[in-house]
Parts: sequence; structure tokens; C-alpha cells
Amino acid sequence: MAHYLVTGASGVVGSAIVPRLAALPDTTVQVLMRPKKGSDLQSRFADLVAFWNAHYPDELAAAGAGGFAARVRPVSGEITEPALGLSEGDRAALQRECTNIIHCAASVRMNLPLEEARQTALFPVASVIELGQACTQLKKVEFVSTVGVGGRWRGPLPERWITEAREFHNTYEASKAEAETLVRQAVDGGFPATVHRPSMVVGDARSGAVIHFQIFYFICEFLSGMRTFGLFPRLGDATLDIVPNDYVAAAIVAASRNVDTAGSIFHLCSGPARALRLVELRDTVRGIFRAGGLMGWTPKVDFTRENFMRVMHGFARFLPERERRAVNTLPIYLDYLAGIQQFGNDDSTRRLAALGVATPDNAQVLNRVLDYYVKSKR
Repeated sequence: MAHYLVTGASGVVGSAIVPRLAALPDTTVQVLMRPKKGSDLQSRFADLVAFWNAHYPDELAAAGAGGFAARVRPVSGEITEPALGLSEGDRAALQRECTNIIHCAASVRMNLPLEEARQTALFPVASVIELGQACTQLKKVEFVSTVGVGGRWRGPLPERWITEAREFHNTYEASKAEAETLVRQAVDGGFPATVHRPSMVVGDARSGAVIHFQIFYFICEFLSGMRTFGLFPRLGDATLDIVPNDYVAAAIVAASRNVDTAGSIFHLCSGPARALRLVELRDTVRGIFRAGGLMGWTPKVDFTRENFMRVMHGFARFLPERERRAVNTLPIYLDYLAGIQQFGNDDSTRRLAALGVATPDNAQVLNRVLDYYVKSKR
């Protein structure tokens, strides 16, 4: 019998992992959740179950009688609190029963002060390691990191621990890199953990569905021109590596069931050959957004990056507060998108294929996730 604890079950990756776990035989899942202000734990969990029921019909059928609600249950906690905010009783029960932990909770905001970024990316990892070390039945722990731990790495990021000094684009990358150092130290001491480095995660490859619209969708709004009056910085040969959340979930679940993957690092990304060129992505986004009625015709005017920001700051003075804040965050995303993204994945692709996880076709993925986004906005 496998008993999983999953953090971040309401996030883009975690929400795709839990249905797959619930569909496995002899498997139960606890999801660490904190009640939102104005709602209790059970009502928040009910919202999650409703999302799974709507978007994971195959997994729902495999889950059997009672569906997801019969195989998955919430446990109250908070990743930023000591010991994950678990009660003494819940912690003791997990220490007795838990066989696997999948930690994928973290904020993906790129503009937090470093100390705040550490609150969700670094400190919870220490708590997960501490809990795992106390679990008497533990088999594996999966940590969801990011290919961004390479920062401004030159050339394809290697599929190994990165110990070299490097420069980061933002505090999200920096805090995730610090978290990986904690995991590496634990692994060196015999802790059975695997690190997974996704690139930019988008919706499901089959349906396009996603529980929250995150950074990729903000980038698509920017590339459409609908938020920038048709003005763009020059994109050159810059690329963006995206990956659907069902592929990420399938890889993590497969690794969690194979103890031989302990100590490994998997790059869950499209890889250098399949990364999307931003100029082509822009044309695709503009076409799908126009066809879906999200925007009419807008001009397409390129500026140097410096002149683009000067013009946008000039426009921002006349925008509502929410739009002004969005303009102020543009430099962070422009910096992230300035280069050719290269994340090596040859070894990961080969090893995951042996576990039955095939690399997706990004051309199909892109159309489906954008169609889903457009339909949700109608």
C-alpha cells in the first residue's frame, strides 16, 4: 500500500499529479492544504475535487467507486510554517504511514524580495526533508524545482547538480537554487529524493485545461499586443521552453514509483530543439486571440527594449492602478525572455521513456492550451 503526501495540490503541477495518483491501485493520497480566508478546509477541498471530476475523466474512472473523494483527503497545514503547520496528531500519523512525499508547493512570482521568495521555496524544503527523515515507511520524496536554477547559464543547462557560481534573473530562481542545495546535502547523506526541473508549465496537452493561469498566459497577453497597444520590444532569436502539466505530472509520478531514481535530476522540458521562438509564438498567439474574439486587429510595432519601456512607462501614467503595476513588472519578464533558452534533456527523455513517459509535441500543446484560455475568457 502506498500512502502519498502532496503539497501544492491546488497548483498547476500538483493539481495534475493528484488525479494520477488516485487512479493507481492500492494508493491513497493526502493533500496538504490551508483553508482560505472565509472558507473551511473541506469546502476548499470540494472545489479541487470538482476540478478533477471535470477535467480528468479517465483517472476518475480508474479511481473506482467514490471517485477522487474516496482516494484523496485533505490535511490542514501551511508550507511556510514550522513543520509544515501540521498538528501533532497529523504529523504522527504521517510519520507512521507515509511512504511517498511529492513537494510541489511554491510561489512562482518572480518579483518577490529574496527573503519572501525563500519563505515559499527554501524553508518548506527543509521542513519536508525533516518530515521525510521521521517517516518510518518512507520510500521516495520528489522535489519540484525549476530549470531556472541555472540562472544565466551559457549553453544547454546540464542534467546534474549545479554547484558553479551563477547569476540569476530573479529571486524565484535564486531561492529555488538554494533549495536544491538543501536537497543535494540530504541526498549525499542517503535521503531518497529526486529533483524535477520543469521549464515553464502550461495546461494539459490533451485538453489545454489548467487550474490557474500563471506566467505563460501573462506572457501570451503581452505577446498578443492587447496590453501594450501593439507595441513590442525586438524579440530577435529569443526562445521560450514550455511543457504541459500532464507530462510533468506523469514524469513525477513515474519517478516516485521507482526507487532507482533516487538521487537523480530530471529536466522536464521541451529541450533546445523544441523550444518556441518568441517571434513565432507571438504570431500564433495573435492569430488565436483574434479568431477567438479576445482582441481585434492591433498594430505590430517593434522597438528596442529600452525605447519600448520608455514608451510603456509614458502610457502607464494614464492607466488604472492594476495596469500600471503590470507595466512595472514588464522588465522582469523581458529580462527572463531576452535569450535563447537551452535546457539539456537528452538523458531525462531517455530515462522517462523507459518508464513509459513520452515527450509531448509542443505544436499541438500550444494550440490546445491557447484555445482553452480563449474559451475561458469568453
